[in-house]
Amino acid sequence: QVQLVESGGGSVQAGGSLRLSCSNSMYDYRTSCMGWFRQAPGKERERVASINKYSGDTFFTDSVKGRFTISSAENTILLQMNSLKPEDTAMYYCAAGNPVYDSCPASTFHYWGQGTQVTVSS
Repeated sequence: QVQLVESGGGSVQAGGSLRLSCSNSMYDYRTSCMGWFRQAPGKERERVASINKYSGDTFFTDSVKGRFTISSAENTILLQMNSLKPEDTAMYYCAAGNPVYDSCPASTFHYWGQGTQVTVSS
């Protein structure tokens, strides 16, 4: 059974940094796409960043490009968030799924963690 466990959320002032970590209890090809989604109150969930652990290909939503990085090591992924803005405030969820022709479309993520809150104050 796949279990994704997140850590690293918290509260920070605008311009600050946080690092989110997600560990995968059952890393294999079925979960080689790993990433982070977020959902703010009243908004739809959006994919923030993801990585194909086999190919190393990454995805970032436009609003975080240049500020967030994603990396992987064994069964863990890290999301380094720099220059945080109040609009980054949301519940962040780790997710995993299987690659589709070596890519990681948003629709392939079907394993989810419990979420970790990120709050950025102005």
